[in-house]
This record gives sequence, C-alpha cells and structure tokens, in this order.
Amino acid sequence: MKGSEKKQIEAIRVDTAPEMFQETKAGVLPADWRSRPLSEIVEVLSEQVGARAYETLSISAGIGFVNQAKKFGKELSGKQYEKYIVLHRGDFSYNKGNSNRFPQGCIYRLEDREEAAVPNVFESFRMMDGNADFYNQLFLSGFLNRQLCSKINHGVRDDGLLNLTGKDFYSCEVPFPPIQEQTRIAEILVQCDKVISLQQEKIEGLKKLKRFFLQKMFPQSGCNVPEIRFPGFTDAWEQRKLGDVTTSFSGGTPTVGVKSYYDGQIPFIRSAEINSDSTELFITEDGLNNSSARLVSEGDILYALYGATSGEVGRARLNGAINQAILAIKPVAGYDEEYLTQWLRKSKQAIVETYLQGGQGNLSGAIVKDLIVDFPSYTEQQAIGVFFHDLDHLIALHQRELEELQRGKEALAQLLLTGRVRVKTEAMGH
Repeated sequence: MKGSEKKQIEAIRVDTAPEMFQETKAGVLPADWRSRPLSEIVEVLSEQVGARAYETLSISAGIGFVNQAKKFGKELSGKQYEKYIVLHRGDFSYNKGNSNRFPQGCIYRLEDREEAAVPNVFESFRMMDGNADFYNQLFLSGFLNRQLCSKINHGVRDDGLLNLTGKDFYSCEVPFPPIQEQTRIAEILVQCDKVISLQQEKIEGLKKLKRFFLQKMFPQSGCNVPEIRFPGFTDAWEQRKLGDVTTSFSGGTPTVGVKSYYDGQIPFIRSAEINSDSTELFITEDGLNNSSARLVSEGDILYALYGATSGEVGRARLNGAINQAILAIKPVAGYDEEYLTQWLRKSKQAIVETYLQGGQGNLSGAIVKDLIVDFPSYTEQQAIGVFFHDLDHLIALHQRELEELQRGKEALAQLLLTGRVRVKTEAMGH
C-alpha cells in the first residue's frame, strides 16, 4: 500500500473493538448506532396524478429513472395514468421488478427533474428523518437485498413484479448512525461518485474523439481522399473488394453432448467473445478434429456474423477455435490488419443498415468478402492503424481505471455504511 493511500484511510478510520458492535435487525452495527424500520423515517407518497399532466417515468435496472414513452414506445392515458404517483426532486421509488442484475428490485432517487409521475405499483417515499444522501448511498449499495429476499413470497407475479407488499418493504430495518456521521459518510461517498462521473466523462470524450477521426480520416462516399490525413501523404486512395485482399474462413461447433469433445484445453471462441481475453467453453483435440471448428491465432481479425453481435469486429486475444458465427479474416501482404479492423468498425452501422433489416438477422461470409474497402498506400495504412490502436489503448486504460474506482467505491461504501470503518466527526471528539 502506498503511503499516501494509507494516510487517506487513516484519515477516516476510527479503531473499533468487537465489544463495540451490536447485533440488530439491520445486521451487526456499531454500539452507538441505531437500527430503525423504514416506516419510522420515511413518508409514503400517495399523491395521485389525477387530471394533471406530468412526465411519466419508469425505472430501468442499473440506469435509474427513464422516460416511459421512450422505454415502451407509447404514452399512458386514462384511469391507469390518473393513479400514477407524483414525485418531486429528492423523492425515492422502489421498482419491485425482478431483473438479473437486481433480483430483489432496485431503488432510485429522482435527481434530474423537479417533478414527475411513476407507476403506483412502485413503492414511492420521501425521507423525513436522517440524511437523504446517506440513505441514497445505502439503497444503491444493495443493503436491503438480504432483507427483501427473505420477505419475497413465491418469486415473481404474472405482471413481472415481486410478491412483496408495501408493509413488507417499509418494515425493512436500516442503520441509523448519528446525524453528523450520516452526513460525513454521505459526503465521502458522493465525492467518490463525482470522481467516477468525471472519469466516465473523460472516457466518453475519448470515444467521441475517436468517432470524429473515424469519420474524417477515411474518405466519404464519392471521394478518393479523406478530409484529415497525416503530413506527407497525398496520393489518391483506391478501392478493393475485401475478398480480393484477404483470406477468410468460418468455424463450426463440435456435437453437443459428446463428452470427449468438451472440457479440453482449446479455448472455444463464440461471437460474443471476439473482444474477450477469456472464453466460457473449451474443446478437446478430438472435438476440433471431428467438427468444422477452425483455429485462429492471437491478433487475427474476428468478424461476428450471427445474432445480436452481427457486425462486431474484434482482434483475437488468444489462440483458440471459432464457431460458425465468426469469420476470421487475414489480409494478404501489403494490407494492414489494424487498418482493416478500424475500417470495419467504422463501417459497422452502414453494413448493418444495408444487410440486416432493423438490425435483425445474420450476415454471411459472402457479404463480408464483397465489401468495398478504401485503401491508401501500405505506409499510410500503418500510420492510421497505429493512431487508432493507440487511441483504443488509451480508452481501455481509462476504462480499467474507471472499473477500479467503481470497485473501490463499492468496497468503501460497504465499510462506511455498516460502521466497520468509522468517519471522524466533531461529535466523536476527533
């Protein structure tokens, strides 16, 4: 651990001995914290929309509040809408909908609108006692999941909602630290969120910059030179059919159920894994030799032909075998792999719009081989390829930093919100 990191931890840490904790309905908490049911600290919202006009919102797991018309493609009206509940900025709603990421449902606070309306099947409430920022962080951390899971009866109803009553929800117990400590914990975690948000903005800025250069550093339709190019290059670009300047092949899948074909040492790459450095399945030499599966090498261009990932482009990150949903592409001498990878990525939307109706369906090796690609000289291809490779690498580095920040914040939240790490406040004499 770096010295600076140690100092930061010590700045918020108060040593705690085992005898300073107590068992409560909300779990093991510091002895000077209280445990209170939600019903004691929140006001249940019941104001209905009636004949008034409000923007209607739903809750999307992992995202938060979203415009209902955009999510479902229609506006609500009539009796159903009239019963919607009015939210004001700072109010909370619990969506009892089950999802893979949030099997016990999810709670979000309205923060980007002054007022809106949400379905009356949500449990909507307002904090009346305690620091709202503290409880927002508590809900986002999933603190209530264990209690909610124990109160849910018989899984999911026919309407997709969990079998959980309002009484069950509001009986859930939450930690109630001293108010000064609630405020200080919230300040620390909110600051973490701001750092994470800045990192996300930085990544989005880099992605936007890449999209700009992808449009400007390749010729537009009907042109034989791009708007932006590196100094020293002036020659007109030429067009080539992709199949004329590459070799390509697809793979296959060993017969499912034959034990001797699976659980071997050969990574089996499927279309959703073309940009991954790991695979879920492995096959044996026997499985490879008795199927149409084909081997690819690290660095080969992998093009997804089938399913939801159609049109996606990757570079193999490991030596392995591919199935029939992937086309492996290898340029011949004089054509650069990284350049071609970036051209295919740039052209994805146009390819999908041309060959896949509504984004549905499959591509084929024949379609990909017939694509007309713009090529400059080999030297300029290499320069362009290196430029975008370095930009991708920079985005990946920032993405990893973001993930580390998110994991760090999640771990810190678990410690602070349960009192396992205490913050220093004036009331504690520090």
